[in-house]
Amino acid sequence: MTGLRIATLDDLDRVLPMVRAFHLAEGLELDDAHRQAALTPLLEGIPHGVLYLIGPQRAPVGYIVITFGWSLELGGLDGFVDEFWIRDAVRGRGIGAEVLAGLMRELARHGMKALHLEAGAENSRAQALYGRMGFKRRDGYHLMTAYIGNLANT
Repeated sequence: MTGLRIATLDDLDRVLPMVRAFHLAEGLELDDAHRQAALTPLLEGIPHGVLYLIGPQRAPVGYIVITFGWSLELGGLDGFVDEFWIRDAVRGRGIGAEVLAGLMRELARHGMKALHLEAGAENSRAQALYGRMGFKRRDGYHLMTAYIGNLANT
């Protein structure tokens, strides 16, 4: 099985370039200060989520971030795949499927009821992978987002 380990603050120098590569590929115009501010609580062990490094400890080939929530409808703990990235050079070898399958089993053993994610409308490769892993569109639901961070200052 592909190695997974929880990243810590000691891994920041390994994680930051991978997150930057993911953001560039996705067209997210964020700077490294923003990335570092968002990553640091996860790497310090904030209880709201976790970043796993994928592959060898010294040279990880990717990462996956799971954030945690609670759902009355689903009966408890649920999670959201916030970001999932694997280096281009090793894509297509089954690593993504292996990571998701192992992680989903482990999260279920820890009481997680459901795992959610979103895939770009044009990203048919990701949609196919997620479909094979058991993810389904929820009929009648659409992910909607309100950016409220600036409301704290009003």
